[in-house]
Amino acid sequence: MRRLILIAIPYVWLLALFLIPFFIVVKISLSDVALARPPYMPQLDWSAGWEGIRNFFAALDFENFGFLTTDDLYWKAYLSSLQIAGISTLLTLIVGFPIAYGMARAPEHWRPTLMMLVILPFWTSFLIRVYAWMGILSQNGLLNGVLMSLGVIGEPLTILNTDVAVYIGIVYTYLPFMILPIYAALEKLDSSLLEAAEDLGCSRLTAFWLITVPLSKQGVIAGCFLVFIPAVGEFVIPSLLGGSETLMIGKVLYEEFFSNRDWPVASAVAVVLLLILVIPIVLFQRNEQKQREAEG
Repeated sequence: MRRLILIAIPYVWLLALFLIPFFIVVKISLSDVALARPPYMPQLDWSAGWEGIRNFFAALDFENFGFLTTDDLYWKAYLSSLQIAGISTLLTLIVGFPIAYGMARAPEHWRPTLMMLVILPFWTSFLIRVYAWMGILSQNGLLNGVLMSLGVIGEPLTILNTDVAVYIGIVYTYLPFMILPIYAALEKLDSSLLEAAEDLGCSRLTAFWLITVPLSKQGVIAGCFLVFIPAVGEFVIPSLLGGSETLMIGKVLYEEFFSNRDWPVASAVAVVLLLILVIPIVLFQRNEQKQREAEG
């Protein structure tokens, strides 16, 4: 009984906070637009019982999903979001891996302090931190002031309201999500493997590429997923740091829900976004499972 309860808890959590809301969004995506509160006309009538369910499936249509293919705004937003999230994930990995490696190689009594410094930004509101970057990156902000005082630039740089500012905001915000899983993987690394590689004639750089990088693969993959998935649907950072030309699917969702009040189309956009994110994860997990079975 205890084992069943322990197993049931995460499944109940998943059902309550993911599956049920997801089915509600799918139901809205299959509804018709209506000027009411909420602004849609549901096609599924639960009060009619099985008759209502049969009528729903008989009249089932994917008109809202088809509408997404008629306007290039949506697929451009998807592609732009994937591009920005992919580049941001790569930049976060480039910045985060050396930090995680340095933490793992630091003396043990320093590691808790370094860990605290990594998670310290979470003690401050996410919105306040993004607003702080607006002040740093503006033309009269701290960054331009420092660069001009050092003589590096002669006039202020235009960074705010560009894609560069979005990349900076995403990398800064999600950097801990990249560092922590990589650090967890590197901390378990047996240093004797590196010593053995060096004894066999490998240089430190070669031993790093042949030993450290492959053994940290799981942490790198986990960190990339933890950064890429929320970055694709990011709304606050592109809205505050990006310009009007910064197109991301999170901004499109917000406009559809709250400005256009087209809930069925917005729900269809959200469902497609979720499928775009879930399908690669499922395929990757199946590939990893096949590799483990082949190794076993």
